[in-house]
Amino acid sequence: MSRKIRTRFAPSPTGPLHMGGVRTALYCYLFAKKNNGDFILRVEDTDQTRFVEGAEAYIFNCLAWCGLEPDESVLKPGEHAPYRQSERKAIYCQYAQQLIQDGHAYYAFDTPEVLDFHRKDHEANGKTFIYNWHNREKGRLVNSLVLTEEETKSKIEAGETYVIRFKSPQDETLHLKDIIRGDISIDTNVLDDKILFKSDGMPTYHLANIVDDHLMEITHVIRGEEWLSSTPHHVLLYRSLGWESQMPAFAHLPLILRPNGKGKLSKR
Repeated sequence: MSRKIRTRFAPSPTGPLHMGGVRTALYCYLFAKKNNGDFILRVEDTDQTRFVEGAEAYIFNCLAWCGLEPDESVLKPGEHAPYRQSERKAIYCQYAQQLIQDGHAYYAFDTPEVLDFHRKDHEANGKTFIYNWHNREKGRLVNSLVLTEEETKSKIEAGETYVIRFKSPQDETLHLKDIIRGDISIDTNVLDDKILFKSDGMPTYHLANIVDDHLMEITHVIRGEEWLSSTPHHVLLYRSLGWESQMPAFAHLPLILRPNGKGKLSKR
């Protein structure tokens, strides 16, 4: 039995809605309606530092003006509520802990100053610093892969600042399929260990959107091409959480450029 088509538009309430975002919402809406499916609006408000008062209402007003009415949203909750990511923190914590227990993620205690030192040190030698298999267990970085379980627990209980990082695999060629761009191959050795939970205790986009898309039964992720480089991490997260068989299809839309063709169209 085929799954019911479900698409989502997931803007952040960080300011005016970009024309590219409106176009993405339009594609999601039209694709869902053409296939007798559902169009979901989810508010991705985990970045509290960029939150703009009134931006969420502005997004809803813009979509209403365009005639794009979600089947499920903050204003029209369904069985997959809540639809604000800030209200789903406990759900993300559960899956972050699952990834740690299964060996797919780890605690990292490196301070911003230490990471900045490594970046500058690499730049001075004509290299780029990437936090991944190349250095995460060499002893120069402080994380639960090199610390004992007792040491890790002690640091957490002492209130030391930490993030949770995804443990990207080494020496693997990852094969992806994009509806628009076709087959894509990625060498996992060039992937960084993305942060899944920030030091402020909030999840990043990478974890939150994967968990939400799965639990909300999203079948097609239609979004801008700026997210294409993150898709390998997202595919790996689906695999690591045991959801690979239910993974949505991806379609990355080209950016809307300025009239002169130089650079992305500004939302201002």
